[in-house]
Amino acid sequence: MCFLATNIGTPSNVGGLFRIADALGVEKIYLTGESLVPPNSKIRKISRSTEKYVPYEYRQSALDTAQMLRDRGYRLICLEIASNSIELRQLPILHNEKVCLILGSEKDGVGTALLKMVDTIVHIPMLGVNSSMNVASACAIATYVILDKMAMRGGQ
Repeated sequence: MCFLATNIGTPSNVGGLFRIADALGVEKIYLTGESLVPPNSKIRKISRSTEKYVPYEYRQSALDTAQMLRDRGYRLICLEIASNSIELRQLPILHNEKVCLILGSEKDGVGTALLKMVDTIVHIPMLGVNSSMNVASACAIATYVILDKMAMRGGQ
């Protein structure tokens, strides 16, 4: 599993992605567009220096990066609230499926062109008064659920 993060401009969110990737065994983070990249003291502080251990790459174009990952056999799953998104818990996943979780900025989300090219759009149901949550928090939930589904399918 890998992450494709587009236009994540808040150091705490980028640092959080590194920390999540390290904790849950994500293979690589692709930072695209206006995303902040290491070295950055605020990213290092939040990530607890995991940016030194989690492979990452900066690429300007999220669309080109997504196409490259698709060409390498990754299923593109976008975490976004959209009219055609499904609840995360309803996402079908195969054991050992290659998955790229696509994440956008909290302010603008994932761009329309990228949303049109992904295989699946998922959302986390919001039960409170707020309509969204922090991108790093949502990423942690989605990553854990997807990896758990992959492991469960392997045990059946």
